[in-house]
Amino acid sequence: MPGIPTIHEFLREAHAPYSVVPHRPAYTAPDEALATHVHGRHWAKVVVCFIDDQPIEAVVPAPSFVNLARLLDLAGGNAIRLADEEELKGLYPDCEVGAMPPFGPLYGQTVYVDAALALEPQIVFNAGTHRDAIAMHWNDFVKMVNPIVGRFAE
Repeated sequence: MPGIPTIHEFLREAHAPYSVVPHRPAYTAPDEALATHVHGRHWAKVVVCFIDDQPIEAVVPAPSFVNLARLLDLAGGNAIRLADEEELKGLYPDCEVGAMPPFGPLYGQTVYVDAALALEPQIVFNAGTHRDAIAMHWNDFVKMVNPIVGRFAE
């Protein structure tokens, strides 16, 4: 399972409690939420962007989209764009494309989380594959990742 050993080590080093949620293969955030029997508002979808040529992770609830203008304003940057598939392969070599977890510090990236997820006691997200997810309490996630929280989902 690509990604899983690296991600588990990151979690162990942070002493963060979590659960692995295996599921049938799913390739979109709404389908992954459905496959894990998790309400879409609890599924943390990672959208990788470049702000001023630096990769960042934007994390929103599964049914939401990233408002790039709001995210750029929150980050205080000058230019923003979405990462393409080839860039994702390079940024997350231990993960299946599109299955990266919201663990920016593991990959040297800043994480921005929409405020809607901060209201949830638990979040669930990809664990490096399209067949495994991680569930953890929001407070434990914040201690590990130290995300910047703001409103940029729609």
